[in-house]
Amino acid sequence: MEFRLTEAEAIALHYYQAAHRDGWTALVQAIADALADIDAAERHIADHGRLVSHGYARGRVGAA
Repeated sequence: MEFRLTEAEAIALHYYQAAHRDGWTALVQAIADALADIDAAERHIADHGRLVSHGYARGRVGAA
């Protein structure tokens, strides 16, 4: 019989084992990592938005 974990279960197991089977510590670390990833993604989006010239992005290229 083959037993497969879902992606969420595999991630949870990794955190649980890394926290030496302390469920609370594993949960807090997983949430902290998720919040850090969200923050990094938001910064990336904001940085990318500043790189785009809004006039160029709104204008049509080649319009006479």
